[in-house]
Amino acid sequence: MCDKLVFDLSQEVEGSPSVFVKKDWLNILDNQNANYNSNQSVIDTSQLSNSNKWMSYREAYLSVPMLLSLATTDLATAGGFTPATDATSADYAIGLKNWFGQIIHSLTLDYNGTTIIQQTPWCNMWNSFKLMTSLSWDDVDTQGATIGFYPDDPLSWTFVGSNAGALVADKNGSGVCNNTNLISNSNLTIFNRYRQTEGNEGLLKRQRYINYDPDATAGTSIGGTTNAANAKFSQLLSASTTSQIWKSYVSQKTNGANAGNQGVFAISIQATIYLKHLHSFFAMCPLLKGAYMKMTLNLNNCSTSFTTTDIVGPPVEKTITLTSSSNAVGGVVPIMIASGKTLNGSSLALGACNYTANLSVGAKCLDPAISGVVNDGSVGKSIYLYVPSYTFNPVFEQSYLSSPIKSIKYTDIYQYQVLKVGGGSGQVNNLITNGIANIKSILVLPFFSSGVVNAGLPTGMPVYQSPFDPAGCGAVSPLTGLTNFNVVVSGQNAIYNTQRYAFEEFNNQFYGVNAVNGGMTDGLTSGLIDRLGFDMEYSFYYVDLSRMLPVEESVPKSVQLVGQNTSQKELDLFVFIEYGVSVDIDALTGVRT
Repeated sequence: MCDKLVFDLSQEVEGSPSVFVKKDWLNILDNQNANYNSNQSVIDTSQLSNSNKWMSYREAYLSVPMLLSLATTDLATAGGFTPATDATSADYAIGLKNWFGQIIHSLTLDYNGTTIIQQTPWCNMWNSFKLMTSLSWDDVDTQGATIGFYPDDPLSWTFVGSNAGALVADKNGSGVCNNTNLISNSNLTIFNRYRQTEGNEGLLKRQRYINYDPDATAGTSIGGTTNAANAKFSQLLSASTTSQIWKSYVSQKTNGANAGNQGVFAISIQATIYLKHLHSFFAMCPLLKGAYMKMTLNLNNCSTSFTTTDIVGPPVEKTITLTSSSNAVGGVVPIMIASGKTLNGSSLALGACNYTANLSVGAKCLDPAISGVVNDGSVGKSIYLYVPSYTFNPVFEQSYLSSPIKSIKYTDIYQYQVLKVGGGSGQVNNLITNGIANIKSILVLPFFSSGVVNAGLPTGMPVYQSPFDPAGCGAVSPLTGLTNFNVVVSGQNAIYNTQRYAFEEFNNQFYGVNAVNGGMTDGLTSGLIDRLGFDMEYSFYYVDLSRMLPVEESVPKSVQLVGQNTSQKELDLFVFIEYGVSVDIDALTGVRT
C-alpha cells in the first residue's frame, strides 16, 4: 500500500480545475423579531430562494443566542449569593447539558408549501444518539466548543434515593446526579466506584466552552509589582468587545444584599447548531437554486428552582433540594446545576437561599420570577440561519445540470412511549405501530419513570427535566438493563436469538452503529460509546431493520417490542422508529417533481 501511494503521488500534477469560482456565506433572520415567549422560531428562506445562487444546506447552521441565568428568589437571605466576588464565584455553579441542539424540542419543514419533515417531539434525544455514535473524539476536540458538545462521563454519576418516601437533601441533588465538576484523584482504598469521586469531565468542559469571564485574573505580578487589576483577562478582551464578537461569556454578576438586592448570575451564549445534526434531510440535500423552505422550531425554554442549605464545616459544602422544573413544551431541561460537595462549582458559590435558574432563547430571561433582575443578554438577540452560496465554474455547472432532477433519500422518525414498565421483572410486549413503510431501525431509550418515590425526584417530574441528571441529552438512566429483548416486525423476529445479556446487545447490534465503515476498520474509528459506557449510562437498545428486498420498501409493516426489565426501577421506554423517505427536486428551479 505504501509503495502504491508513493507511485500515485509521483504522478500527480499540481493544481486542479476550480469547480466553484466564488463562495459566500449568507445569513437571514428568523421571523420572531427577537421575541421567543411563544417557545417557537419560524425561519423561511424566501430571501435565499430569490438570490439566484446555489445554496448548500448541508453546510448550513443556526446561530442561536441564549441567556443562562441564575438568581435568588428570597430577598431575606439574598446576601448569601455573591457571584461578583472572586472567592464565591458562580462561574462553575451552572452549565448546560451535552450539545446546544438540546434547545430544539421538535421541528417541521415545509418545502414549497408541502410538509416533508413531520413534527416529532423529543427529536433532540434521537439526534443526541446520532452524534454519540457518529462523531469521533477528534471531532469532539475540534468541534465540541462550537456545538457545545462533550459527552458526560458515564462512570461519574451518583444516586440519591429517598427516606421513607420523602426527598433527601444531598450535596449532589436528587435522584441520578452526574453534576460533580471537581476533577481529582480517585480513592483506591474504597470499594470500586469507578470515577464517582473524580467528577464529570463532560460538564466541566462544557462550562468552559461558555463561561469566559473578563474579570478572571491571569496573573498577579507585573514587573515584580503585585497588581491584580492589570492582570485580568479584560486587559486583553473586555466585556464590551466580547459582546461585539458574539463570544459566549459571563455577562452579569450582581451580589445579593440583605437590604433587598437579589443576587444574579448570567451567561450570554451564542450557540451554533448545524442543520445536518438536526435532521438527515439537510445532510443529504444537494446544491439547490430557488428552493423555498419554511422551518418551524419548537424551543425548550425552561426553568428549574431549588434550595441550598449550609452544611456546618469546614469543609464548606451545600445540600441542594430540587423544588421544581418546568418546560412549556414538555421537553428536556438542558440546565445543569453543579454539585455542592467540597470545591465543586456550587459549594462556595451558592449561599443558603432559594434559587431559580432559567435558560431562554434570545436576549431576555423569560421566567417572570427573575426576569426583572436579569439583564438582557449581550451577544445576539435573534436566531440567524447561515447558508453558504456557491457560484459554479460554467463548465462544471453544465455537468451538474445534465441531470437536473435530484433524488434526496433521507430518514425521518416516529416516536412512541412505553410507560411504567415494572422494576425487577416487568414485561414489555407492546405494539409500537400498526404499519410504517421502509423501516430502517428502531431505538429504545430507557429512563426511570417519573413519580417513582425512590427515584429521588418529586412525583411527576421526568428524569430528563432534572438539573442534576444528563438523561435525555445523550445519556439514559444508569444500569437499566433489558433482557429477553426482541423486535417483531410483521410477525417476524428481527433478532434471530432473543437478546439475553447486555453484552450481546452491544456486540451484535450496537457496536459500529453510524460509525465509519461500521467499525470494521481498525485505526479508523468513530463513535463515542464503549462497552463500559454502554453498561453504565449509555444503554441504547438499537436494532438495524434496513435489510430487505427493494420490493418490500413500500410495504407498511407493524412493529412490536418485547422484553423484560431487569432494573430494580420502574422504567419509561422512549421508542424511535427510523424510516426512509425520498423526494425528487429540480435542482435548478427548486420545484419538487
